Amino acid sequence: MRRIQAGNALSAFGLGFTVPYLYVYVAQVRELGAGAAGAVLAVFAMAALAVLPFTGRAIDRRGPLPVLVGAALLAALGALAMGVAGSVAAVVGAAALLGAGTAVMQPALATMIVWSSAPDACTRAFALQFFLQNLGLGIGGLIGGQLVDESRPGSFLLLFSIEAAMFLVLAAIAATVRMPRTPALAGTRPGDGAAKGAGGMRALLGHRAMVQLCVLGFVLFFACYGQFESGLAAYGTEAAGIEPSTLGMALAANTAVIVVAQFLVLRFVERGRRTRVVAAVGLIWAVAWLIAGYAGLGHGSQAVATAAFVTTYGLFGLGEAMLSPTVAPLVADLAPEERVGQYNSAFALVKQLALAVGPAVGGPMGAALHGPYIVTFVLFSLGISVLALRLGRELTPAQDHPYAAARSRVVARHAPEERTVGTAV
Repeated sequence: MRRIQAGNALSAFGLGFTVPYLYVYVAQVRELGAGAAGAVLAVFAMAALAVLPFTGRAIDRRGPLPVLVGAALLAALGALAMGVAGSVAAVVGAAALLGAGTAVMQPALATMIVWSSAPDACTRAFALQFFLQNLGLGIGGLIGGQLVDESRPGSFLLLFSIEAAMFLVLAAIAATVRMPRTPALAGTRPGDGAAKGAGGMRALLGHRAMVQLCVLGFVLFFACYGQFESGLAAYGTEAAGIEPSTLGMALAANTAVIVVAQFLVLRFVERGRRTRVVAAVGLIWAVAWLIAGYAGLGHGSQAVATAAFVTTYGLFGLGEAMLSPTVAPLVADLAPEERVGQYNSAFALVKQLALAVGPAVGGPMGAALHGPYIVTFVLFSLGISVLALRLGRELTPAQDHPYAAARSRVVARHAPEERTVGTAV
C-alpha cells in the first residue's frame, strides 16, 4: 500500500507540472492558436471516454497491476510527445496518448487500493490517496509555475519531461508490488450468485444500487469539478468582477482546505452512514453556491465579493474531503469480487462524462446568465442530498455503515459464551 500511494503521489506531482499550463503552451508558446488549444483539451477528455469502457474488463481479466504499468508508460510517451510537438496533428496525438493513459490509471489504482486494503482500512486508504493527489498537484503546479517561461519553449519541454519521468517512476514502483487479495467486510460485497452471473455492462446496469450511485456521481462531478475552471470561473470574472489572479487564490484555498481537513473529517465520515455523509456534502455545496451568488449578485464591495468567492471554493474543498473516503470505497463494496475493476472503470467513465458536459453547460451560463446559473447549481446541490438519501434505501447496513458493521462483528467475536448452571442428579 505504501508503494501504491507513493506512486500515486508522484504521478499527481507530474500532472501538476503541466495541466495548468497546457492551454498556454499550445496556444501561445507553440503559436498554434486558441482553436488548437481547445481541440487539445477536448481530445484529452475524449480519449478518456474512448478507453474507459474497455478498461474494467482488462483489469478484471489481467489484474490491475499490468494495466497500471501499461497506462503509465502510455502517459509517459504522451507527455514526451507533447513536449516536442510543433504541429496541430502532433499536439492532438500527444493529447490522445496522455489523456488515455491518465484515465486508465484511475480505476487501476483504485482496484489496487481495494485489493491491498484490509476491509476496515479501505476508507482511510482512499482518504490518503485523495490527500496525496491534491498535495502532489498543488506542489507540482507551484514548482512548475516557477520553472515555466513563455519566452523559452525549452522550459515547457523540461516540464513535460519531468511529467514523463514521474509516470515512469510510477510504472517502476508499481512493477515491484505483489498484489494480495484482501477479503471484503462480511455483508458488503454481493454474494457468489451475483459474482458468477452474467458479466459485462448488462449485469452492471441491472445492479440498481450501482446505477443509482452512478447517477449520483454524475451530479456530484457535474455540480462541482465540472464548474471549477469553466462556469464558476466565468461567473466570478463576469458577475463578481474577480481578477484572474484571484482565481488562482481560490483554487489554492480549495486545495488547502482539502489538505488540512482531509483527516480532520475522517472520524466523522467513518462513523456516519455513507449516504448521509454525501447528503451533508450536498447541503454544504448548496451553501457554497449561495455564497457565490452573493459574491456576484449581492452588490457588496469588491473585497467582500472576493472573500465570498474564495470561501465558495473552500467549501467545495470541504465537501471533496468528505466524499473521497466515502464514494470510492462504496463503489468497491457494491462490486462483486470478480468485477471490481469494471465497477471502478464505470464510475470513472461517469466522472469523465460529467467533466466533459459540465464546462459545456456551465461555461456559457456562468458568463451570461448569472442568476439562473446560481439557482441551477443550488438545485443540483440539493438534488445530491435527495439522491444520496434515496440510495441509502438500496444499500445493506454493512454497505452504508461499515464502521458499525465492523464493530458488531468484533463484539460478536469477543462476546463471552453464556454458561448454563446444571444441577447434580
